[in-house]
Formats: sequence, C-alpha cells, structure tokens
Amino acid sequence: MSRITIAQSGGRPAAWQRLPPALRSSVLGVVTPLALLGLWQAACAAHVAPPYILPSPAAVAERFQMELTGGTFWLDVSSSLSRMLEGFVLGSAGGLAFGLLLGLSRLGERLCGPVFLAYRQVALFAWVPLLSMWFGGGEAGKVAFVALSSFAPTVVNTWRATRAIPAPLRELAAVLTFGRLDYIRLIALPGALPGIVIGLRSALIYAWLATVGAELFLDIAPGIGGRLNEGRDKFEVDLMLVALAVLAVIGLAFSQRAACG
Repeated sequence: MSRITIAQSGGRPAAWQRLPPALRSSVLGVVTPLALLGLWQAACAAHVAPPYILPSPAAVAERFQMELTGGTFWLDVSSSLSRMLEGFVLGSAGGLAFGLLLGLSRLGERLCGPVFLAYRQVALFAWVPLLSMWFGGGEAGKVAFVALSSFAPTVVNTWRATRAIPAPLRELAAVLTFGRLDYIRLIALPGALPGIVIGLRSALIYAWLATVGAELFLDIAPGIGGRLNEGRDKFEVDLMLVALAVLAVIGLAFSQRAACG
C-alpha cells in the first residue's frame, strides 16, 4: 500500500504532499544553501586551502558577530542604504518625468527618443570616469551614479506604459475636451500606473547594484562596498565574505519585495 501511495504522489511520500505548498517551497529553497555550507565546511576540514584563503564557516560567523557588536556594521549598512535611497529618488523622479515626455508627446519622442536609445547602449559602468570628473569620487559622485542606474528602467517602463493606454480612453479625453494636465492627471497616470510601478521596482534593484559598484570603484567611504575594499587591502577574507553575505541578503530582500509588490 505504501508503495502505491508513493507512486501515486509522483515518487514522494504522501506526508510531503500534504504539506502546504509555501512550506514545501521554503524547505526546498534551503536545500542547496545547506549543501553548499556542508561542502564549504568539508573543504575547510580537508585543508583544501589555508585558513587565510578559505576561512571556515565558524570563523566567518565569528567575524560577523564581531562586526555586529564592536565594528562599524550598522554605520556601513545605513550609509549604503541612504546613498541608494537618495540616488533612487533622484533617478526615478527624473526617469518618470522623461518617460512621460516620451510617451505623451510625439514631438518629444522624435527629438529625444533616439538619444535615449543611444544612451542605453552604453554600459552603466562606462559612465564612472565621466561622473567622477564631473561630481568627484565622493558622495556626490556615488549618488549621481546610483541615480543614473535608476533612470533608464523608469524611463523605459513609463514610456511603454503611456504609449499603451487604450485608444478608447484617449478618445474619451478628446470628447471631454481634457487639457494636457487633466489628461495626464486623470487618464495617463492612472492608466500607466502598473507599468510605472514595474519600472520603479526594477529601478530599486538597479540602484542597489549601482550603490555597491559606486562604493567599490569610487573613493572609499563608509558603506558595505568600502568594507569589501578594506578586506581586500588587509587580506581579510572573512570580512569580505561577511560583506558579500550582507549584500546578498539585502539584495534578495529588495528582489523579493519587488516580486511581491
């Protein structure tokens, strides 16, 4: 009977099938991280590499505890998040305005659309030398780089969303003789809102990635990227692994938040 039950459940025990889908997904989601952690520990136990090259999970956990209690961990996290938020607000606000211009004005689209499309072909990090000359390698340069990273996804999604407003709504606005501001306020923004929100979610993720890049490639300042540079310069691999883990957790939180809405 048990064999029949397992066969009918696709080769899995019936007890597993009775678990809520969300719980099953959570359980499966930790299998690979636990397996990688086990391999890491096994490599350290087998002395595959010296401890200063490959510190053990316990050593990294100890360093993390030290950073939490006596280091600058909270200052670094708050500095990175503040830098990201400032750049995100500036870049997404500019992207929203420019996207509305491209989406609502045929003349604006013809004049500025090709320039924007050409700008998108330039790799994001190719702007670092120019921004560092214009704004310096300090806080202004970092925020400018984050803002630039948030700009494009907001523009693209706002542009597409406003162009995709159904024709009946446009005709209704014409019948009601809406002015430009009334059309934007009552038709364009509500109709394009889902696409705009998608653009802002993407811009938030790009802003976090750009924050780390700015902290790595511009002047050293408080931030998680700065701690990565510190770990590299001092050859403290445990500090670098702690910083990478923190970056991954925060980035994952942003991605999950964006996916869930």
